[in-house]
Amino acid sequence: MKKSRFIEELKEGDHVDDLFLVKSSKLAETRAGKPCLFLDLADKSGEISGPVWDNAEKVAAISRVGDFLHLRAQVQSYRDKLQLRIEHIEAVDKEQVSLADFVPSSVYDLDEMAQKLQKIVTSVENPWIRKLLNRFFQKGEMWESFQTAPAAKGIHHAYVGGLLEHCLSMAGVADMLSKHYPGVNRSLLLAGVFLHDIGKLQELQENTGLVEYTTMGRLKGHLVMGSELVAEQANRIKDFPDELLLQVQHLILSHHGRQEFGSPTVPMTPEAFLLSFIDDLDSKMNLLEQLRRKQPAEGHQWTDYQRSLERFLYLGPLEQESVEDQQPDVVSRQRQKTLF
Repeated sequence: MKKSRFIEELKEGDHVDDLFLVKSSKLAETRAGKPCLFLDLADKSGEISGPVWDNAEKVAAISRVGDFLHLRAQVQSYRDKLQLRIEHIEAVDKEQVSLADFVPSSVYDLDEMAQKLQKIVTSVENPWIRKLLNRFFQKGEMWESFQTAPAAKGIHHAYVGGLLEHCLSMAGVADMLSKHYPGVNRSLLLAGVFLHDIGKLQELQENTGLVEYTTMGRLKGHLVMGSELVAEQANRIKDFPDELLLQVQHLILSHHGRQEFGSPTVPMTPEAFLLSFIDDLDSKMNLLEQLRRKQPAEGHQWTDYQRSLERFLYLGPLEQESVEDQQPDVVSRQRQKTLF
């Protein structure tokens, strides 16, 4: 079974007869004590809510997170957001749907990005850091997971291949800035770029395009988990310098920039400062990119209020200069010669 229309195409007043993926399902009660069900439904283009007021408990049994549903509904506006007024709902076997309709993924080729990341690793001058990176990015379960992992549960790079895309994009900026600012250790900065979110391989788990936190991820967080993973691998390299391991761990533990943003410590080295700024910049620019991809073909328009940025945004559509065929480092490669 194939989807006929995607959520990003829906307009108020439309009638829908289509497939949806359950992203969240919450059984509650109305003020009168009657059961009701609040569904968040998704496909690869976005999300839409769909409250269920009748037979809520029965519908909840077939509407668990990760389930597929066939709905007949009308699109309506509620508090300036579209939602579905569901008229009919039935379960759909996962084997009957095309997962490509529901799993968002990077617009860039995953294999090409993986090869570029490995090429950058070979360019790292410090032999200890190069050995450390090779333990993560040459072969094995972590490398396989890294290539398809999302970079976040939501907001930025939250799709298949998002972590790989995020790190490769950051690497282009890091290479440029390491040449611009004197005294910056390029090898150390690239180690931070590629390892800063390595803990997310254990913090997050993806199932049919839905990204959720693991128990360990909630209890520890990816900064602590990433620092532990790096220490574990460094200890398997004979005579790996203690001071260098400390520097790499500091990059990971401080990359959120401020303690109120989840960092156990704040950046205290030039490389840590740059890493924090590059990470923040790339995540915000990716958010803007995703919003621009959804903009109409002509002119600038105001977005909905963006809670993560605490502002409205005035955006035009993303220029389509064969962007789907490019890789994240194309712009930097056009402006100056780099290794990527």
